[in-house]
Amino acid sequence: MLATEAARALRAGADYLHLDVMDGNFVPAISFGANVIGKLRAHHPKVFFDCHMMVAKPEEQVEQVAQAKAIHPDTKKNLLQFTFHIETTKSRGKTQEVIDLVKQNGMLVGLALNPATPVEHVLPYLDQVDMALVMTVVPGKGGQSFMVDMMEKVRHVRAKYPEKDIEVDGGVKVHTVDEAAKAGANMIVSGTGVYKVEDMALAISTMKRSVELYGNGLTEDKLSPLRYDKDLAGYAAS
Repeated sequence: MLATEAARALRAGADYLHLDVMDGNFVPAISFGANVIGKLRAHHPKVFFDCHMMVAKPEEQVEQVAQAKAIHPDTKKNLLQFTFHIETTKSRGKTQEVIDLVKQNGMLVGLALNPATPVEHVLPYLDQVDMALVMTVVPGKGGQSFMVDMMEKVRHVRAKYPEKDIEVDGGVKVHTVDEAAKAGANMIVSGTGVYKVEDMALAISTMKRSVELYGNGLTEDKLSPLRYDKDLAGYAAS
């Protein structure tokens, strides 16, 4: 039901889909790979996919993931991002190689770092990538608590790159999103905080308003409206 559940989040107000690819090596869990992403693209041809590659050798999956490339027909925006972990490439001297390979295959580049990794490890590459992902939990397992001390990394990157997309992933919910937004994160990943709440649309719109208020500096009267599941077309109470 992946395509259906993705559609439910999009209908509730999600701006994009964050797809966790896990190989059972870099992280213990195994989720899905490039083939499933390609199938999902057929269901959602105009949606931005941020493919979070929690895999030991991301360079081996670039070409396969690129099969899901798409350009939005109206905005002309690239709708596919390949986000890999610095921990998988730095020790092998392959970080630059993977960045170049992703770009050669027509995708945007995201660079992620784990909680234990110093932010200095990604700084030499941030000029070349489209997004920095600061993990706020240990990757590979859902339902963990938000690590507020990771916000120092977000603040550090935001100070150096005022216009850079900065994503936070892990334990981000309605009651923790303000910390991320105030630190400078403008892309919010939430799994449990969206799919395991009573009102998905309310959760998404609340988190979106936090980024608008604290990250984008909008005034209260300019924020996106709060939305509720019951107001959505096709909503059926369970």
